[in-house]
Amino acid sequence: MKNLSSWLITFFIIMFWAFRIIVAVMGQMDADAILKPIDTTTEIILIFLVLALVPFIFKRKVWAGVVYLLAYGWYFGRGLFTNIMAIMNQETLSAMTYFEMFIALIAITLGVIVVFDIFFDKARMKNPVNKETDWFYKNEQYDRKLDERADKNNYRTL
Repeated sequence: MKNLSSWLITFFIIMFWAFRIIVAVMGQMDADAILKPIDTTTEIILIFLVLALVPFIFKRKVWAGVVYLLAYGWYFGRGLFTNIMAIMNQETLSAMTYFEMFIALIAITLGVIVVFDIFFDKARMKNPVNKETDWFYKNEQYDRKLDERADKNNYRTL
């Protein structure tokens, strides 16, 4: 992860994961929370799944980003779809429902951003540019000078 954007996305994943832990705990305690989980059991499973996926997302594994997108898309997509259908049917929704839609939209957008970031990072990692080492490893003039010098230093053994 050489880009600041990749670091920020990973940091935002961890922040959103911590937010979901707070939502799950508050939902289990039946406290007056800002937000209630859609399904508490699935929420807890998703929390542990994301905990397992974060190191692989950090290591830029494509499959981890896709699993992250699918898990969040499946969990939050259901709630977002039902709320959008309620808006289409011109039902009266509360401010909390709009807030839940906003959180679901953030979660799905975060999954899409992670996948795109990993795909674009994989394309750059095939031919990385590292100014600290490229002068040595990708410098043909240095190789030719080394070869010429090596040819002149032939010593005979008796």
